[in-house]
Amino acid sequence: MQVVSARDITEHNQAQEALRIRENSRRKQSQTLVQLARSKTFQQGNLNAVLREITETAAQTLLVERVGVWLYNEERSKIECINLYDVRTKEHTFGNSLLKTNFPAYFQALEEERTIAADDARNDTRTQELSESYLSVLGITSILDAPIWLEGHLVGVVCHEHIGEGRQWTLEEESFAGSIADFVTLAIEASERNVVQEALRQSEAQFRAIFERSSIGIGLIDMKGQIVDTNLALCEILGYSREELYGKCFTDYISIEREDLKLYKQLMSGIRTDLKRTSRDGLQPSKHQKQLVERHRIEIERRCQHQNGSLVWTHISVSVIPGSNGKPEFFLAMIEDITERKQTELKLRASQEAAEAASRAKSEFLATMSHELRTPLNAIMGLSQLLQQEIVGSLNEKQNEYVSCIYSSGEHLLAVINDILDLSKVEAGKEELLLSSLSVADICNYAIWTVRDRASEKGLQLTHKIDLEADICIADERRIKQMLLNLLTNAIKFTPAGEVSLVVKKVPQGITFTVSDTGIGIDSSQFQLLFEPFKQLDSRLNRQYEGTGLGLALTRKLARLHGGDVTFTSTLGKGSQFTLFLPNPEHPGNEEDEEHETNEIDEEANFTSSSLFSSSPVISTNKTILLVEQEENTATVLQDYLHTTGYEVKWIDNGNDFLKQVQSFQPDLVFFDFQLVKDVHIWNLLNILRQEPYRKHLPIVMMTFSEPLEEEIATLPGSLNDYLVKPIRIVQLESILMKYFS
Repeated sequence: MQVVSARDITEHNQAQEALRIRENSRRKQSQTLVQLARSKTFQQGNLNAVLREITETAAQTLLVERVGVWLYNEERSKIECINLYDVRTKEHTFGNSLLKTNFPAYFQALEEERTIAADDARNDTRTQELSESYLSVLGITSILDAPIWLEGHLVGVVCHEHIGEGRQWTLEEESFAGSIADFVTLAIEASERNVVQEALRQSEAQFRAIFERSSIGIGLIDMKGQIVDTNLALCEILGYSREELYGKCFTDYISIEREDLKLYKQLMSGIRTDLKRTSRDGLQPSKHQKQLVERHRIEIERRCQHQNGSLVWTHISVSVIPGSNGKPEFFLAMIEDITERKQTELKLRASQEAAEAASRAKSEFLATMSHELRTPLNAIMGLSQLLQQEIVGSLNEKQNEYVSCIYSSGEHLLAVINDILDLSKVEAGKEELLLSSLSVADICNYAIWTVRDRASEKGLQLTHKIDLEADICIADERRIKQMLLNLLTNAIKFTPAGEVSLVVKKVPQGITFTVSDTGIGIDSSQFQLLFEPFKQLDSRLNRQYEGTGLGLALTRKLARLHGGDVTFTSTLGKGSQFTLFLPNPEHPGNEEDEEHETNEIDEEANFTSSSLFSSSPVISTNKTILLVEQEENTATVLQDYLHTTGYEVKWIDNGNDFLKQVQSFQPDLVFFDFQLVKDVHIWNLLNILRQEPYRKHLPIVMMTFSEPLEEEIATLPGSLNDYLVKPIRIVQLESILMKYFS
């Protein structure tokens, strides 16, 4: 009998088959990774081509239907598919995206796990958020995702998507997916490196093209002073070929001056200082390379030796080029041929000197003629005023008209002569400023009150505003008043209706006085003529606005003489804005220019006189007036006018015997100089006067150069009744006389 033994080896064979399949898969995965490592596509740096190869190879190796590469956007708010390979259609697509806020669990898993191997992707806690909007729509049952890391940061994910029945991922497959993600990282790095290298190549090519084609000579010099490279322009300037210049000492071709060694030492000293600072602060030198090039530069004009022996004038700019370690490596010399310009400069200098000599001669002539004209003109104006007052006899209507025309024409001519004289003195350099600390409020009030009648006659609103911090300015008192009056007068003249304003502000460098108007404005094409002497923007024969064109020119020159300037903005038809800026110089001394002060008093007297005698007098009825005025010119003018109009006037030039004069003269009205009122002794005398029953209601009118401030007025009611602003105008004076004698 024969015995046969049989054993079921099905399970064993199945295990052997599974092991063989697994080994084949492992071998296939290894071959795929080696193939990718050797791929020439990686070396080319084309990211799109590399990703196409990676997704196709990964899909074929893992036998999945889809493989996609997803990367974060710049804001890291979502991941976007940049390459998705579909095995069935054999097509690559892109464009889908997943918002991070919609899938928090999935994005959290990407941050924490090497791979996401979801056999049942629709129910896996890490991926089930994707089920409704992504997995179910595409029929995906299992996914194997591997995060992409770059320089320690998560930048994306490689997704392997299985469609059909669920699939269990092996450890080998998970490891393979991780390796695929690493290859994507390498592809991104290679692409970025290729972009940088390509940009560097383009930059070098552009630099070389600029270097060669530049019309300015360029030379690259090492730290020993030897020429390393030159462009064609430098070769033409020096007359040598590039080969002849190579290795030669750069200074052999330039005329050296004594100061050049000092400049070189300063240049190198600055470089070493910056290097020490860079080292101390722990910063990379490369971050300061641009600063080093910009800050450390020598610019000189030197003559260069041409090969034919001639000398060429050049402008040379030498900069230091640091190396990768931040230390100086080369000198870059930019050399421009300026021979023609130098020759032109010499001709211009000669022409300028001739023009300056002619200008000085003109200014001296104008100054001399102005002085000669003022003497007879003063006589003409003085006599015309006497005729106006009919002191030597009555005038008929036509004679009065002629005298008024003579006086107004003389006044206008005097103003022109004064402007010409001032402009000539400034241009000739003979104007000397008497700087002092001035009250801004007093200066502005003086200017505003001087022009307010002109503004009122045209129906203009005249305003001023002073910054509280702008209390004191350093200037020549007469000149700053002149500048402000010029600007305000111009604004009023060219403003048919609306507003003229003066705004004073304190700025860090000094103080600004801005005059704005709502007038006719200035056409931009005529801006260049604005500050030219004797230039009128409206130069037609029958001009609407009269003037010589000297006011603004003189104002700017006076401002610059103070160290400041006059600037403007203007819009045609809307108005203009002129700003006078005065700097903050050191506080001046207390020296006084007596001649200057005398001239100012004379001009003031002339102005006051012209204002007083421009209207018909007020007829009095034997009223007496006590005039307490320390300035003789002002007192003389007032006294003469009041005598002419029928008042009995007593003048005293100080307040010491004020009470005695009041008792003996028994005036009906007192004009009192405010400068005397500020004296404590005089103030006490006024208070004593008010205590006497019979003098309690005696009108006392204060005379001041500027409108008093509110706080000053608040202290006056007990002693003073009213005030007048100098120079006193006839309308203002008549108003006071009518107020107290009517």
